[in-house]
Amino acid sequence: MSRSGSTPRRSVLTAALGVAGAVAVSTSAASAAGTARPAGEPVAAGGPKRRRAPAVAEYHGWSSDADWKAGTAKGVRVQSGSRPGIVISAPAGSTDYTDPHTGTKARWEYATWTSPVRKLSVPATEAIVSWNARTPAGTWIQIELKGTYSDATSTPWYVMGRWASGDGADSIRRTSVDDQSDDKSSVWTDTLSVDAPASGLRLVSYRIRLTLHRKPGTKLTPTVWRVGAMGSDVPDRFEVPAAAPGLDGGRELTVPRYSQEIHKGQYPEYDNGGEAWCSPTSSQMIVEYWGRTPTAEDLAWVNPDYADPQVCHAARATFDYQYEGCGNWPFNAAYAATYRDLQGVVTRLGSLSDAEKLIGAGIPLITSQSFLKTELDGAGYGTAGHLMTVVGFTAEGDIIANDPASPSNAAVRHIYKRRQWENIWLRTKRYNADGKVVSGTGGVCYLYFPAKPTAAQRRVLEELGIR
Repeated sequence: MSRSGSTPRRSVLTAALGVAGAVAVSTSAASAAGTARPAGEPVAAGGPKRRRAPAVAEYHGWSSDADWKAGTAKGVRVQSGSRPGIVISAPAGSTDYTDPHTGTKARWEYATWTSPVRKLSVPATEAIVSWNARTPAGTWIQIELKGTYSDATSTPWYVMGRWASGDGADSIRRTSVDDQSDDKSSVWTDTLSVDAPASGLRLVSYRIRLTLHRKPGTKLTPTVWRVGAMGSDVPDRFEVPAAAPGLDGGRELTVPRYSQEIHKGQYPEYDNGGEAWCSPTSSQMIVEYWGRTPTAEDLAWVNPDYADPQVCHAARATFDYQYEGCGNWPFNAAYAATYRDLQGVVTRLGSLSDAEKLIGAGIPLITSQSFLKTELDGAGYGTAGHLMTVVGFTAEGDIIANDPASPSNAAVRHIYKRRQWENIWLRTKRYNADGKVVSGTGGVCYLYFPAKPTAAQRRVLEELGIR
């Protein structure tokens, strides 16, 4: 996304952008007091009993052997092991696909997996699907969601992405799909949104369908390790309750620092670098924090005169040919998961307390926010939408962020005031430079973490609904 003040190409949706990853996010009285508890945690004996506010988001994912076996398979099988997934066993059929971005028409064998119906505990105004997969050259996947409304009617099968990790001659161009609507809801790049949430219409359940494709007559197959969907219904809020600092002594993780700005003008075919590359630049920082890097072969196409070629690689690998940018949230999570034993989800957090738990467990996060220049001291810019990497908290509770919207790698580390940053990240409504009411992102973040997290990391992730 751009850090400029102009309206980003992503259509700004309803007040609260739904995201994959977080479950049972609530804005309880405990949160307002800075003592938020994980969902389901009991009140301490003798402590005050507080009524929890209704949850505003729910995530459910499929990633275990049992999860995959619970779905309906047509031509796929479960590949068990340390990281269970689904692969093509025998094609269920074949289909022609004309790539809208190249004009190439080709025939593909396919097989499908459909999830069980998932009833949402939070009837939703929005939903996002995210996935982790491997797609060798000559393969790709399509991800769809079909929802049921509170009036007992259903959405069509919405395409939430057509995805391949590469973009060579043997692959399709990864793409979102525009112009999907049934006059009750619409898909905007990566988000399914109820068109008129004030009407009371909500999504109450959904199914996900994965279609795995390969070139006919080959033994190639994609592997899908994780797929999940988040439904959310976040109330409008210009200001959010303050959460008191909760990370004693603070903590800062050693995350590489990369500037998006040093790439300005590079690769116009991937949105021209610079301000457009905040998402892949942030993604690359955390991929490398976990010790993963592109290979020399991955980087061979990059101009050797360019610094940090891995950032150029991340931009190419996250580029959405329909959106014409690198800011598709699930595409970024999917990119992170192409690295050995990494997982990626797009999620929503309910407070800074959740972010502190992640940092305390050694898990950095990428956050999405929009703000005026006057609303975030030290940034030096305003933005209609920008991604940055939260790498720690000071002892006083302020945010330590690797902000890619910096003039050099050396200038990337920033300390932002806790209260300012908390509000620009978690609010769902704001005023732009023209005084018009526009949307905020409401706690959106990306989380990248190992397939086999430590016990402490697993505990924190499970508290946030990620299993």
